[in-house]
Amino acid sequence: MSVQKIQIFDTTLRDGEQVPGCKLNMDEKLVIARQLELLGVDVIEAGFPVSSPGDFAAVKAIASQTKEITVCGLSRAVEQDIITAAEALKPARRPRIHTGIGTSESHIAHKLRTTQDKVLERAVEAVRLAKKFVEDVEFYAEDAGRTDNVFLARVCEAAIKAGATVLNIPDTTGYCLPDEYGVKIKYLVEHVKGIERVTLSTHCHNDLGLATANSIAGAIHGARQIECTINGVGERAGNTALEEVVMIMRQHPYLNLQTNINSKLLSETSAMVSHMMRMPVQPNKAIVGANAFSHSSGIHQDGVIKHRETYEIIDPRDVGVPDSSIVLTARSGRAALAFRLQKIGYNFDKETLDRAYASFLQVADRAKEVHDKDLHVLVEKENLLVAN
Repeated sequence: MSVQKIQIFDTTLRDGEQVPGCKLNMDEKLVIARQLELLGVDVIEAGFPVSSPGDFAAVKAIASQTKEITVCGLSRAVEQDIITAAEALKPARRPRIHTGIGTSESHIAHKLRTTQDKVLERAVEAVRLAKKFVEDVEFYAEDAGRTDNVFLARVCEAAIKAGATVLNIPDTTGYCLPDEYGVKIKYLVEHVKGIERVTLSTHCHNDLGLATANSIAGAIHGARQIECTINGVGERAGNTALEEVVMIMRQHPYLNLQTNINSKLLSETSAMVSHMMRMPVQPNKAIVGANAFSHSSGIHQDGVIKHRETYEIIDPRDVGVPDSSIVLTARSGRAALAFRLQKIGYNFDKETLDRAYASFLQVADRAKEVHDKDLHVLVEKENLLVAN
């Protein structure tokens, strides 16, 4: 089986910025866009141009500064949305208009208050209009995760005939289980006429904590683009995390899926987005969290000290983290204490280490974490250098 390229479509600047309190100014958007290009993403969804003059200006500025990367602007299946997106994207070397409409029974009945036939008609009109401005048109079937597969296939086939080059199959509400979402992608691959001419894309939300799993399931079953954000930022519980899908594919080479992402820039990109969006990354966040390569359990510390791969499946340097961390707490063992003491210049024999460990536990029971300065104090207080 040949290796398949998975395009990374980053929507940090559009879907990610929709998080309350995460609004970015123009300069911040431009800095992040440059970093995303360095990171190696294939597509930047720069914003929703019709939503505000500021977003229009930001999309236009990003389109102007990028080189080979595709710049995408979002629109609804509304004429003015599409015209405005096209205008904002004019400076881009590789412009893409992303347009679409809700396709689930819930969206059709309650949000759009229309019929399936009308939705099909609007989808075709939107794609045809976008195609007048750009060659690359992505169509999204909003809430595809809860859309009947037969109707979804009809919409996708109509969008292809109208000129769509990418079909986005969003699990907008984060509802699907991975096997359900994978089967949905597989169904489209097998039942949509002309599907081989377009790129199938995943866009999964994290309401049930399954965004990453669903995106990978989609890729396994034929999707060749994954839409994601740095740190998984996005509406409600967030989007698929770019760093997670990239490293899953890298750590499981038998999937024969690869990206152009320079993984050594993941940590710094995560920190940049977190800082500019004023959105802290939870410490136990996969890949980029502060504790992702930290060990405080004595059993784990002993294993990692002896051989890193006993408890780490990723070399921290592969994601831009200099080294693993051995964190000293009351759960740490003698091996971890000896390791940290050696790091700061103390190499004790077993008897002296036993004395140091007994004193260390007393300190650790009072503090959440024991730092190097605490170890220096402990060594001096217990006269361990004299004893040694």
